Amino acid sequence: MCDGRLHYLVEACAAKRKAPLNTQMHDQIPLPLAMLIIFGSAKLLAELFERLGQPGIVGEILAGALVGPSVLGWIHPNEMLKALSDLGVMFLLFGVGLEVKASELLKVGGKATLVATLGVIVPFFAGWGILSLWGAPQIEAVFVGAAMVATSVGITASVLSARGLLHEVASKIILAAAVIDDVLGLIVLAIVSSVARGRVNFWEIALIAALATAFTVVMAVWGTAAVKRLLPIFGSRARADEAEFHIALVFLFALALLAQYTGVAAIVGAFLAGLALSDSADARVRTLTRGVSELLVPFFLAGIGLHLNFGVFRSTSTVALALVILAAAIVTKLIGCGAGALSLGWNNVLKIGLGMVPRGEVGMVVAQIGLGMSVISTQIYSVVVFMAVATTLVTPLLLKIAFRPSVLTPVEAWPAVEKSEGPI
Repeated sequence: MCDGRLHYLVEACAAKRKAPLNTQMHDQIPLPLAMLIIFGSAKLLAELFERLGQPGIVGEILAGALVGPSVLGWIHPNEMLKALSDLGVMFLLFGVGLEVKASELLKVGGKATLVATLGVIVPFFAGWGILSLWGAPQIEAVFVGAAMVATSVGITASVLSARGLLHEVASKIILAAAVIDDVLGLIVLAIVSSVARGRVNFWEIALIAALATAFTVVMAVWGTAAVKRLLPIFGSRARADEAEFHIALVFLFALALLAQYTGVAAIVGAFLAGLALSDSADARVRTLTRGVSELLVPFFLAGIGLHLNFGVFRSTSTVALALVILAAAIVTKLIGCGAGALSLGWNNVLKIGLGMVPRGEVGMVVAQIGLGMSVISTQIYSVVVFMAVATTLVTPLLLKIAFRPSVLTPVEAWPAVEKSEGPI
């Protein structure tokens, strides 16, 4: 959600107060060496975790923590790795979009809207309340609440895709709710940032909300039909090898860019691009997309681990706060998002609630904005980053438990979902 205009706010504020954004290395190392260390360690630990019966992506995240500044210190976050990470999560969500049909997501639109709305309200007020009780200034407490709002769906999407669960009803609600959640989170952050600056521009916030909502709804509702008409025209005139894949990539980057300009995250545009192409793209496009994802996604996963900072545990009070915030981040999504899915049964409540838990890079960017505006301390910044990384780390394990074979099948849940039809 913050990859658009708010991303530039982060950069500008950080430059102004010369706050470190963990994007520069003290000593730049060659690109091939950095890729060897990250990709090699990520796949090695993924293989180890798979052999132990655990999700491989947990190993890939931990690989980033292992080679990062918190442990071995071989690799530090920098712009080069951030670019690879951004590309990785874009292709991950693009690939997920290719496997899901827009018509299926629209069926759960009403339910997903309720899930996303409650999943924003409950974590926000919980974070605000916890920091207020802890004695933090109100604006700092509000920023922590905002950091707990938005779901980073990349991790959940990766787990569901790897286990072939994208076509479960709970999975469709998670994906649709995450898109809506991103728009709602953008609005919350815009309001909180305005309050921190001492003035609230309601027209600007309304414009951002309208653009983000319009882009998401238009692409979700009419994107597939438009691509069905246009893709054959371009494809029939192209003569280059893999021309359809080239067209798909152009569409992916164009929608990611357009998403940024409307204020939502580039990965939302990437997901909607895949969704629009899901009925038109052939098997070759899907195969090539998976190939690119296999190369780039480990940089996204390991990149999250690189930001893990064990320095947060130097103070007993900070440790206690970090653990309380982590517990609240998990429980509030489970309660808020789960409450929106009560009509689907407790099994789906657990799946949807836990699927919306990871905050990932979204929570970290919100914390960077607060740090750059001098409204949160470095101590609270570290707590929020810990929460963002830890929720991302535990989600694959929680999802493994939640999506174990159960009595309730996706087919049984459809009648309850169809009653809540509506646009995403």
